[in-house]
Amino acid sequence: MLDFVGLEEGLSSEERMVMETAREFVEKEVKPDIGTHYIEGTFPTELIEQLGELGFFAPNLDGYGLPGINETAYGLLMQELEAGDSGLRSMASVQGALVMYPIHAYGSEEQKEKWLPDMGRGEAIGCFGLTEPNHGSNPTAMETYAEKDGDEYILNGAKTWITNSPIADVAIVWARDRSDPEKPVRGFLVETDRDGVTTNKIDEKLSLRASITGEIGLSDVRIPEDNVLPGVRGMKGPLSCLTQARYGIAWGAIGAARDCFETARQYALDRDQFGGPIARFQLQQQKLAEMATQITTAQLLAFRLAELKECGDMRPQHVSMAKRNNVRMARDQSRIAREMLGGNGITADYSPMRHMANMETVYTYEGTHDIHTLILGHDLTGIPAYE
Repeated sequence: MLDFVGLEEGLSSEERMVMETAREFVEKEVKPDIGTHYIEGTFPTELIEQLGELGFFAPNLDGYGLPGINETAYGLLMQELEAGDSGLRSMASVQGALVMYPIHAYGSEEQKEKWLPDMGRGEAIGCFGLTEPNHGSNPTAMETYAEKDGDEYILNGAKTWITNSPIADVAIVWARDRSDPEKPVRGFLVETDRDGVTTNKIDEKLSLRASITGEIGLSDVRIPEDNVLPGVRGMKGPLSCLTQARYGIAWGAIGAARDCFETARQYALDRDQFGGPIARFQLQQQKLAEMATQITTAQLLAFRLAELKECGDMRPQHVSMAKRNNVRMARDQSRIAREMLGGNGITADYSPMRHMANMETVYTYEGTHDIHTLILGHDLTGIPAYE
């Protein structure tokens, strides 16, 4: 696997074990069938239990049966899962960073004990309800609301583009609390089997097809007050979750790009044209050299991001830079890899075009490329362009 400047040589035994375990899992359990799932628009749900058994859901959290691995090991895990498919990494990322993390960070002890062990084992599935039909890049304009009624809350609204929602047992729904004069955004744990909850699947996607994506409809849904996350109020709640998820994406995109590179390199060595392998042609070598350089640059950024996260110095703007750069890199290099495969590259027998299509979604979700550009611009100039 591409590691041009020997970054993996400095891994600890734990980090190497996590990486190699995930890499073996993806090679044996994911890659043989993922092309078929992509074509059929299905997620390999049979892998969820295995992901739980391996401790791949929120392994960087402590307690409640969770492994508590470091941030480099977690990043390497996301990298290996996305080398299989973005849908696989998305499923694990949503479960861990967008559902388990806010429960762990902001939930009551009862909420943590109820959900975290089961979710860590993959026995309960969660989803994260922030994006709305009319509000994507500007979640502060959300229309979903909650109103207190005795010792219950009543929720109304709609969320869309929600990974895992059709198979989720619980949704963390972010909504405005109209019972509070300030109408703060708060997090609500909503079991999906409650009256008034719908989780319709979104079909006919042209990207991230091996992922279960849906909606969350809320029509006078009653939940007990105990289902409110007590430890956070305001947009800090959902935005802090997105920072955790974007960190995993910055690593995951490298895995997709690396898989494209390895596929293209092997194809160039095996494909015989004009009396020898196409890898001997300068045009092909230039493409491989550029791919390797761009992937290595992204790896260096991700490893430094992990160091900053581990010592508590990582800022959301750091994550924006890494997510923006690394996903753009994977988007561009997957296309180059597809070119190198010629006509064979448009079939599901090879991964680059699947990764290429997936990257269009990853480029857009968890903050679009343009929004991360503006976040960095604000940080560099002190002037917010989006206000």
